Amino acid sequence: MKFTDGFWQARPGVSALYAQEAYDIMPDGDTLRVYAPTKVIETRGDTLNRPMLTVTLSSPLEGVIRVRIEHHKGRRPAAGFDLVGATEGVGSAETQSVDGAMASGTLTSGGLTARITPGAPWNLTFESDGRVLTSSKHKSVGYMRLASDAPIATEPVGEVGITTTGLAPASTYVHEQLSLGVGELVYGLGERFGALVKNGQTIDIWNSDGGTSSEQSYKNIPFYTTNRGYGVLVNHSEHVSFEVASESVERVQFSTAGEALEYFVIQGPTQKDVLERYTTLTGRPAKVPAWSYGLWLSTSFTTDYDEATVNSFIDGMRERDLPLSVFHFDCFWMREFNWTDLEWDARVFPDPEGMLARLHERELRLSAWINPYIAERSKLFDEAADAGYLVRRADGSIWQWDQWQAGMGLIDFTNPEATAWFQAKLRVLLEQGIDALKTDFGERIPTDVVWHDGSSPEAMHNWYTQLYNQAVFDVLEEHRGQGEAVLFARSATTGGQRMPIHWGGDNSSSYESMAETLRGGLSLAFSGFGFWSHDIGGFEGKPDPEVFKRWVAFGMFSSHSRLHGSSSYRVPWAFDEEAVEVTRKFSKLKLELMPYLYSVGLEAHERGLPFMRPMQLEFPNDPSCSYLDRQYMIGADILVAPVFSADGSVEYYLPAGTWTNYLTGEVAQGSTWRSETHTVLSMPIWIRSGAVLATGDRTDRPDYDYLDGLLVTVYPGATTEPTTTRVVSPETGAETLVTVTTTGTTAEVSTTGADIRVRFAGGDIVTTSNGKAVLTYV
Repeated sequence: MKFTDGFWQARPGVSALYAQEAYDIMPDGDTLRVYAPTKVIETRGDTLNRPMLTVTLSSPLEGVIRVRIEHHKGRRPAAGFDLVGATEGVGSAETQSVDGAMASGTLTSGGLTARITPGAPWNLTFESDGRVLTSSKHKSVGYMRLASDAPIATEPVGEVGITTTGLAPASTYVHEQLSLGVGELVYGLGERFGALVKNGQTIDIWNSDGGTSSEQSYKNIPFYTTNRGYGVLVNHSEHVSFEVASESVERVQFSTAGEALEYFVIQGPTQKDVLERYTTLTGRPAKVPAWSYGLWLSTSFTTDYDEATVNSFIDGMRERDLPLSVFHFDCFWMREFNWTDLEWDARVFPDPEGMLARLHERELRLSAWINPYIAERSKLFDEAADAGYLVRRADGSIWQWDQWQAGMGLIDFTNPEATAWFQAKLRVLLEQGIDALKTDFGERIPTDVVWHDGSSPEAMHNWYTQLYNQAVFDVLEEHRGQGEAVLFARSATTGGQRMPIHWGGDNSSSYESMAETLRGGLSLAFSGFGFWSHDIGGFEGKPDPEVFKRWVAFGMFSSHSRLHGSSSYRVPWAFDEEAVEVTRKFSKLKLELMPYLYSVGLEAHERGLPFMRPMQLEFPNDPSCSYLDRQYMIGADILVAPVFSADGSVEYYLPAGTWTNYLTGEVAQGSTWRSETHTVLSMPIWIRSGAVLATGDRTDRPDYDYLDGLLVTVYPGATTEPTTTRVVSPETGAETLVTVTTTGTTAEVSTTGADIRVRFAGGDIVTTSNGKAVLTYV
């Protein structure tokens, strides 16, 4: 949201007041309070009839500094996020003097220090290890008033409420601007489908059902990180507008309506460190079960299906030797016009319990689609309405509309009784045999309503998805146990990463949409989300067979892999026999890699690092990686470059080091770009220099004992420092650590636990004896 007209002037109708000086700096134990009048105080008369901003610094966690800017603090406070890792009181405030005069006030938390200098101009800096990370300078802290006759549009444009002049329909805003250094690049802010680097973009944090081809997003996260090694979280669940090196090209501006603004600066020094601290504060992804990594097959959306159709799909997969782990029932498992009543359509599924039991006998996990809207025709509508469980308008009537489902209402998850009621309905579904739930929607949340707990409608628009997904996840975890609960969620906000998995929403069946889908996933990875998936082949339309095949390879090398579409089936033989071969090859490759992939998933759960990693995150010191958004790392050791072209051409970058092609065994030196042409049975998959890669000996399922038949391959290029890889069996919980120390062409291998098979890449396999072996590279 832009308030200025160029560098010098405010936009018409905007009255801009800025923190002009740090007039008083008052430390108090773990808090530093700064009083900032909106004029430099030269005489006592300047203190009269003058707005003043109060800036309070504190720390909720070591290495994190909170900044709260207030105009009138007596107003109702804005809604912040659920900071599950906050400890409070960890900062230390003090002042420094030179020759008896105050030189600065500081708030220090761990290795991060906020420093404010007294007087004018306003200057607040954030420092770590003797260097300034970012700063709030003159005209950064602003209180903006919009005149009642400001020339703004009378009708909001789109869901976001942004008007044609760039102003939103509210009377006051608070903004902050944090400086950007030369060459500093901004990443994150949720699942965004445009350029991975956010510099130059205006980004509105407002959940919308806009598909993957627009500036809108299902998952808006007011958190960014930069290549300078720090992060910023704006602690507001309502609409936040970011101007990222746009309105002011030297700064990131963020603003929100009202009388206060609160944000956190998060210390690095690396972006991985930032994500670890951020997910400590807002929560880390739950552990996901091994079975969820296998291939998911859906009925698709508007296709015709019944139990016979489902069985024909499953039989077809088995007959063609295509490993299948999860079968998903999309919307029409319920009767049309009844969503969500959570009852099987008896016309096509007359015996749901029997059918689900038969599918379980085939060693499949089962997923079902739900949403938080209840159609007027559903018998649950009257039940919920009579109990007061649906969101209401100010006049007491139930909020309803006809988009999506005729006359639908919205469950009010701010009402604990409504949440418990909905959870009880879900338990019936789980008891019937459903293992996972796809929590669709959660973005089209109205603001002309009244919530049970009195929450601000503007704050609830983005926050609703958290309450919705939490209600469902809690039931899954209760029913299936910790580490077994799996959502397949579309919408999210800050903290949503605690409830995996999330998928990318409604994309199109094209190479362009395939690429934009990946950009969204990498942007979400920079936003603290560990697990992510997408509709293989694209949701809208039926993909060209070549698009489908390329997307299968990409999809099987994502954290989670689902075949799903809108109006057409996604079984591979619906395209051609080569599509079957491609699906077989890449699904089995993924299952072979499960010992490694499962460990990467555990790292997401334990450290908050994403499964699929942008190149910049893994190679922060290589400037060639800064803008890369058509390739990524899986964990630290596997580089993947999907093919987004009809002719199989792909261009990608190998960072410094020795790389080994996983499919061909080719060894190549990095710090170079490569241009190649691949058949549909190939894709650039490279193993990083010095990797110690664990693979299994089963390609029929993802959930097996990885220690039984485990093979550990040592790849060339290791340093003399020991490298350790961890392998955990999802079946038994047992684990082994494999440590490799390389000297020249010799590697000493030691393991904890049972003896395992080891080898140099391309070399002979040997078995450790008493947990030890020596390998010689030829």
